[in-house]
Amino acid sequence: MMNYYQYGHPGYSYYRSAPNMAFAQIQGGPLAPGLKGYVFFREVQNGVEVYAEITGLPSYKEGKGDQNPIGPHGFHLHEKGVCEIGDPKEPFSSAGGHWNPTNHPHGNHAGDFPVLFSNDGYAKMSFFTNKFKVKDVIGKGVIIHQSPDDYRSQPSGDAGKRLACGVVMGYGV
Repeated sequence: MMNYYQYGHPGYSYYRSAPNMAFAQIQGGPLAPGLKGYVFFREVQNGVEVYAEITGLPSYKEGKGDQNPIGPHGFHLHEKGVCEIGDPKEPFSSAGGHWNPTNHPHGNHAGDFPVLFSNDGYAKMSFFTNKFKVKDVIGKGVIIHQSPDDYRSQPSGDAGKRLACGVVMGYGV
């Protein structure tokens, strides 16, 4: 007779092998109060799939002179999962800088994600990364910025003001 306490019920083997997952619920701050959405992190073979679905993004506005454009929107993992607004003119500075566990130059570190394109306020995207595991990002902050990341400026890419924030939480981990 099989010992189910030691091995688990055979019908539940799917749940033992389910992928590790995490998510962040994104909420806009004072500069984009209608911005909201979700970001999911799912362990897949050789890395992590990141899936984002966001609404309420500001529409694209061309940059002029020394003023950066609004959109496409910088999208990053930040060091701290703290989404306190603080200064309403510079919200979410409590999330710290980009998460960069391997001290790579900006443009090639784990916290750098592709930009989000606003389609009448809506963005949906998924991408693959092998720069971290799901367990590594739990407790980090996801930030959506006003402007695109230039992937060159050190240490954080000049992506402009922080529009929204979410804390990454484990799900089935």
